Amino acid sequence: MNIIITEDDPDDQLLLQEAFRQSDEGNSITIANDGVELMDFLEEQREARGSTRPDLVLLDLNMPRMDGREALAAIKGDPDLRSIPVVVLTTSSDEGDILKSYALGANSYICKPVTFTELVDIVEHLQRYWFGFVQLPPRDALPAA
Repeated sequence: MNIIITEDDPDDQLLLQEAFRQSDEGNSITIANDGVELMDFLEEQREARGSTRPDLVLLDLNMPRMDGREALAAIKGDPDLRSIPVVVLTTSSDEGDILKSYALGANSYICKPVTFTELVDIVEHLQRYWFGFVQLPPRDALPAA
């Protein structure tokens, strides 16, 4: 499965990549450093009708240039992209951030854990749920009219 991690902190990027490696599911991981890079990547995939369109987006909220809220609104406001599941993975446990994320169309909201072991556990649960139980739309499916 194709996963894009949208995270501006290089340490968190490495920890997430290692957590996915340890879960050993063989997923393809792409990193976007902020919402601008995420949207550029999604637009490139749309133009190429690429098979690397993500099956899941992990999205931090607090990033430079375009933050996670803006990127979430852009994804869920676009008929070609809105079917991509977006999981907010952030340090914020603020009720306002949680409510706004769901109002913008987030599929899940998870606060970043304190330990690496907890992060691996979250990644394993995410993979089991999103890629084991959920029926995802085909990557090249066109939106319903």
